[in-house]
Amino acid sequence: MNILAKATPAKKAKTKDSQKIAYAYAALLVIFVVAQLFTFDKFLLLLEDFALPGGMPVAHLFGGMLVSCEVLALPFLLGFKLSPLMRILSMVLGWLVPLMWFVLMIWLMFSTNTAVNVGFLGTVVKLMPGWWAVFVSIAMGILAAWSSWGLWPFEYKKHKIVVD
Repeated sequence: MNILAKATPAKKAKTKDSQKIAYAYAALLVIFVVAQLFTFDKFLLLLEDFALPGGMPVAHLFGGMLVSCEVLALPFLLGFKLSPLMRILSMVLGWLVPLMWFVLMIWLMFSTNTAVNVGFLGTVVKLMPGWWAVFVSIAMGILAAWSSWGLWPFEYKKHKIVVD
């Protein structure tokens, strides 16, 4: 009995475009996560300035989860050899990243705080909050959906309809 999960290679992408989209989304996530981790202590302070409900503990938890999700979404997007469960988890975390950014950007747009940086690139590059940041998170969601469609880890079974 083998108790370790068996890593399997990724299925071939449905189209070349979906593979390119997955690589582009992975590159975007790498840029985000490197910039955020470069000044992670200041990134957490930036999230505290967003005045999230729950205060500092929620801001730190959100920051840690966000960076972790960005890192763990990469194996699926890059087609690493993974166990089936890890491949699914990585794909779902790829969906969760834009959702978390969307929620954070909507919070920034409708809260009364005066944040001067959205945090996409941590505190390395200051990007002013605005509706553009909401649309960037929506665009990330589109990239995640397109990547998941093109690299879907499950096989499709065609059902035959029998008519008597």
